[in-house]
Amino acid sequence: MSMSGAPAGPVVEISTGGRDDIVLPFLTVRSNIVGRLVRLGATADTILKRHDYPDGVSEVLGEALALAALIGTGLKFEGRLILQTKTDGPLDFLVADFATPGSIRGYASFDKAAFSAERADKFQAAGGEAAVLGKGTLAMTIDPAGDMERYQGLVALEGVTLSEAADAYFRSSEQLPTFIRLAVARERASAGAEGDAGHVDAGLWRWRVGGIMLQHVAHEGGKSADALAAAEERGEMLGEDDDHWQRVAMLASTVEDHELVDSTLTPENLLYRLFHEEGVRVQGARAISEYCTCSRERVLGFLKGFGADELADMHEPDGNVSVTCEFCSKRYVFDPEQLE
Repeated sequence: MSMSGAPAGPVVEISTGGRDDIVLPFLTVRSNIVGRLVRLGATADTILKRHDYPDGVSEVLGEALALAALIGTGLKFEGRLILQTKTDGPLDFLVADFATPGSIRGYASFDKAAFSAERADKFQAAGGEAAVLGKGTLAMTIDPAGDMERYQGLVALEGVTLSEAADAYFRSSEQLPTFIRLAVARERASAGAEGDAGHVDAGLWRWRVGGIMLQHVAHEGGKSADALAAAEERGEMLGEDDDHWQRVAMLASTVEDHELVDSTLTPENLLYRLFHEEGVRVQGARAISEYCTCSRERVLGFLKGFGADELADMHEPDGNVSVTCEFCSKRYVFDPEQLE
């Protein structure tokens, strides 16, 4: 479906996908810039509520989920993208694990004392997300299925947000001009909405996550290998000073956080609002859902790898051994006979 009869005009092809739990790839017509838009509703809400994190932790982990979905759906092969931080901050570790074609999970480790109401306010005053993360590294690991080699890229986390660190990663590792904006918010359910137990709860809140990513990818025949090498030697990225890229990046920068997570604004309408002057075409939406790979059999196999003395140290007062999955919080309980 076209919003304009002229191919070079403000065009948007409307998909038949839903508004939530999708990544929507798109292309600007006039400038030929590729992008992806992510919207996570129930998927993000399930993951974030499962652990009952403090708001500051949920917000950063929500951004990590959005970032992993945006990057992971760009993989051209089956596999996983694992986004992981390790820092000295109060949120010392988080992981967002994306598996093709559209499954995601995540969890975080943090200093509970540091996230008291009083100290959380201090983090916000000191720099928000960057202060919560502290100093350390962001690792992006691509783990292809089959015989392909695993690849990991590292970038420093020091006084920056996840989106800023990801931009630095693409700048240093892939030399691609990139624009990334991430947003996390809680949406209040309308009056009469049903809670998890089927009870009416007008004050129910749900987590929502959104994000947009643009990249100026060199097209075949556009730049020579010598030109690319010369730009790399100068510490530059070809295309960063391109008029088309700068114009589209400027348009993208007008997006508001609330637009990225607004459940009443369709992804297609948001893209049209941002890029109608360029013309924008969307491709088929990619569905995103939460998942976990844990199972009773896998946990039992893991426990049987320990020696008798080590297992004895794990016994609880009732004599059983329990393991809780860090991703989905499911608890597995085994009696001593099952571990023999």
